[in-house]
Amino acid sequence: MVEAFMLIQTEVGRAEVVAKQLCALSGVVSAEYVTGPYDVVVRIGAQSDDELQASVVPSVQQVPGITRTLTCPIADGARP
Repeated sequence: MVEAFMLIQTEVGRAEVVAKQLCALSGVVSAEYVTGPYDVVVRIGAQSDDELQASVVPSVQQVPGITRTLTCPIADGARP
């Protein structure tokens, strides 16, 4: 499985709503609204890089209220 974090900026006051909508999408592992320069952090996953870029990323970007995204592929995960 290929995974990435997406850092998302939203319209003012929409972070919680956007995070909840993202949780319902296929390929979304988790979504939290946060404070700081980004409003929502999403962990996404797919079977391949191609599927991640062709399917999951565009579905996230189409959620109403999102103004900007930055996708950060996970190079190597460390789990406790």
